[in-house]
Amino acid sequence: MEYPEAAARTRRFSYGAPRALGVAADGSRVVFLRSTGPEDPADRLWVFDVGTGTERLVADPTTFLADAGDLPPEERALRERLRLSASGIGSYAMDPAGTVAAFAVAGRLFRADLVSGAVGEVSTVGPVIDPRPDPSGGRIAYVTGGTLRVTDPDTMIAGEEGITWGLAEFIAAEEFHRFRGYWWAPDGRSILAARVDETRVPRWTLHDPASPESAPRTVAYPHAGAANAEVTLHLLDLDGGWVDVHWDRETYPYLVSVSWTELGGPLITVLRRLQQHGLVLAIDPRTGETQVHAELADPRWVEPIPGTPAYLGDGRVLVGGELAHDGYDARCLFADGSLLTPPALYVHRVVSRLHNGDLLVEASESEPSEQHLFRISAHAGAPVVDAKRLTAGSGWHVGTGGGETIVVGALSLDHAGAIWTVHRGVEKVGELVNLAAVPPYQPRPALERVTDRRLPTGVLYPRRHVTGRKLPVLVDVYGGPGHQEVMAARSRWQERQWWADAGFAVVVVDNRGTPGVSPSFEKVIHRRMADVVLGDQVDALHALADKHPDLDLSRVAMRGWSFGGWLAALAVLRRPDVYHAAVVGAPVTDWALYDTAYTERYLGLPADGSEVYAHHSLVELAAEPPVRRTDARPMLLIHGMVDDNVVAAHTLRLSAALLRAGRPHSVIPLPGATHMAAGGVGERLLRLELDFVRAALVHP
Repeated sequence: MEYPEAAARTRRFSYGAPRALGVAADGSRVVFLRSTGPEDPADRLWVFDVGTGTERLVADPTTFLADAGDLPPEERALRERLRLSASGIGSYAMDPAGTVAAFAVAGRLFRADLVSGAVGEVSTVGPVIDPRPDPSGGRIAYVTGGTLRVTDPDTMIAGEEGITWGLAEFIAAEEFHRFRGYWWAPDGRSILAARVDETRVPRWTLHDPASPESAPRTVAYPHAGAANAEVTLHLLDLDGGWVDVHWDRETYPYLVSVSWTELGGPLITVLRRLQQHGLVLAIDPRTGETQVHAELADPRWVEPIPGTPAYLGDGRVLVGGELAHDGYDARCLFADGSLLTPPALYVHRVVSRLHNGDLLVEASESEPSEQHLFRISAHAGAPVVDAKRLTAGSGWHVGTGGGETIVVGALSLDHAGAIWTVHRGVEKVGELVNLAAVPPYQPRPALERVTDRRLPTGVLYPRRHVTGRKLPVLVDVYGGPGHQEVMAARSRWQERQWWADAGFAVVVVDNRGTPGVSPSFEKVIHRRMADVVLGDQVDALHALADKHPDLDLSRVAMRGWSFGGWLAALAVLRRPDVYHAAVVGAPVTDWALYDTAYTERYLGLPADGSEVYAHHSLVELAAEPPVRRTDARPMLLIHGMVDDNVVAAHTLRLSAALLRAGRPHSVIPLPGATHMAAGGVGERLLRLELDFVRAALVHP
């Protein structure tokens, strides 16, 4: 079986791999999801018992639910925000002790006893989304139809037209990665819940023309410059009491993160609309009044660190921020203003709190293509800055922990997939079995930093490449904020090796604006994204050609999806002297059509910078006829027709502008596909992309 077929059948070799790991607070159990094999998309719930070093199946939805049926629309939306394609148990939540888990399958609620293995269905009044047990494991809260309910006995806070309780709004989930809308109090007696009012948000209509019998779907979509959802927080006593949370929501409308643990009351992070200033607020759960614990400020934008804010064991508040003085350019952790992590670390995420109050943190150290796990001393009496690296060797490491147990997921160029190991203290107690298929290739990209900006790059050759033979170049790109492509993990290069073996030198560049290097590296794109990003791509390509003489720069194509699709089209429109063809997947072609939080963070408000939006618009750029006929480089446009993130109107408007200007292009509409139909998921689409690039570069 060739790569495209194998990748399609195994969901890029992810089926059968452990995911969604959680660890009990005392470290006794590791809970995770995994299907039964490389072509099984249905995830089951498993437990690894740390004491015995064995794993056992707890819940198999195929045994108690013969027909999974359709998902509630809220569940489909949440999976889209999570980029989750697996079936079966999509997600679960457990109590801190790791004794009970709650999950939904096809809108039905199930409760699993993680100690005994007993699983039972819980009666509900409607299709369930995001069920969560209380800290004691006795009650389960869930959302149905925009109403937040709690079982045993049944209580509810009812939603109404345009208003939901307990759900994250589109902007929170898509742009701030806050996927939750309610939080249990540590004592289980109350819930902190978000009320989302979308009545002022513009309505857009999505419809798949390939299904004329289906009714159009209307979604609330806050595009740049438009009204956002109004989000408020409320403390709900299960006996019927109600306290509103007070903060200046007019000034700070974005609710970015919420934390509530047994170490203290609720903590929230709120941001101004342009995200250049934010507050970390402590909530008094008796009155709903808030107190400022920290201010976050940056003239470009504030970038909170996932896992913060949070209380530490000694009462201090953990906050993520930047160190930008005395020659430092670092992304660090602070406790009540005191530095906790060394400036040499680029902190990606705070994973969990360990048994003695230490923190488990994912961070990079000098090399952005690698990530490691660090133990950060954060307990009372610890050294001011004390970070111990826990993972060895090169690669990309992720993890989670609880008590004295740490679970490490190691990705590397030396092996396929993630190797998950479970450690108790300094002792390795076992591994989580990975049942995913092994890809057919063992890619070995040449990773290096180029130009005076030290841009991370990678180059892949065909496995049978003969030095001295010139190769056309495929630049496979994302290039946008919040996402790295140049990583020391084989999974990043599997599909690219297939492209290389088809006769290309594949080039990948993480331009400025991408994470992992430094705050200044990321934020230089503020309001000049197009110039910086494309300029870095061009400079890196030429620098790589100097080091790799087999790169034929007379034949260069760029291929990307989403932000990468925008960048690919921008490349051939602005620099046809460098790029000769582009595969343009689900591109943002007019930034005024994209969402508020993302677009305004980087470009500002449309009313304050119409020239900035025009400068970044592919539609306006495409409408200009090419100076020379040879500058009209071919493009292949691809878009899912029911994409609710980057709507299909982006590609349709770009196609219309290209047509009016006489620019060559083709369009592949994907009926029924959302934004996740990315980068050649189906084997036929991948081969169509290859045919297009070959025709454009090899036989123009």
